[in-house]
Amino acid sequence: MTKKERYKFVIDYFQQHSPNAETELIYDNPFQLLVAVILSAQCTDVRVNLTTPKLFENYPDPSSLAQASFEELFPLIKSISYPNNKTKHLIGMANMLLAKFNGEVPMTVDELVQLPGVGRKTANVITSVIDQQPNMAVDTHVFRVSKRLGLVTQTANTPLAVEKQLIKEIPEGLVHKAHHWLILHGRYTCLARSPKCDECGLKEVCVYYTRKGKK
Repeated sequence: MTKKERYKFVIDYFQQHSPNAETELIYDNPFQLLVAVILSAQCTDVRVNLTTPKLFENYPDPSSLAQASFEELFPLIKSISYPNNKTKHLIGMANMLLAKFNGEVPMTVDELVQLPGVGRKTANVITSVIDQQPNMAVDTHVFRVSKRLGLVTQTANTPLAVEKQLIKEIPEGLVHKAHHWLILHGRYTCLARSPKCDECGLKEVCVYYTRKGKK
């Protein structure tokens, strides 16, 4: 099977079985999504969604969050992973939004990564979810699934390398959706330790499944 054929099979499968894939983070506006994505680093979306309602009630916009003290904000997110750093990042992010971006969430990766707590992955999530830009956020699920399916080479050892290979092959208009396809497939089917291969509709083109069968 050629790479082109493999990509076509995978894309056709997801378009049929998961046409409306989207983020599982709950948000009402770009600011709330930015906060949620910062909190989601090395933390589950379920935990973030349990935490953000009270947080958004107390701090609904950059102005209110920028005025928060560490002592006020920390208790609201202490159940999240790395709460100390994330408390500092959120306050710093809100202040920079006000000082540099007139309180608005910027919509370019280059601008977003200037914000405290925002790396390339987070910036790609924001721009692809809010603005449907063709940016591919590579988290642990995307990294694992894309390699197992053979969409990227085994020598792609960094998120950026995986991102570049996926972007090159996926049609531009589907990149923002493909991000969610791969994440959700990794979250619910292609699990890290015990992938559910028997119930996976992609196993016939999956490099991992083929190799496992030969062992």
